[in-house]
Amino acid sequence: MPATNQQANLAEGLESPYDNATEITPSNSTDLGYVTRAIYVGQQGTLKVTMLGGGDVTFNCGAHMLIPIRVTRVFATGTSANDLVALW
Repeated sequence: MPATNQQANLAEGLESPYDNATEITPSNSTDLGYVTRAIYVGQQGTLKVTMLGGGDVTFNCGAHMLIPIRVTRVFATGTSANDLVALW
């Protein structure tokens, strides 16, 4: 029997729990399939991204960190953090 979603009739916002997740394979030339609402970082390192607004920035991340950022790309060059998961 499928799970019942008791919140199906409620409006979803940026503060709502995440509905989707996928592992991130960093790439210098390919955008993510979906704009993130957050990125989970499993192993510490740097995370170079393109923000939804268009700017590129590099974050220094700790292990097991959840970063609430809306990004379109995670770069291979400039990213040393591992076990990255896109959440939206």
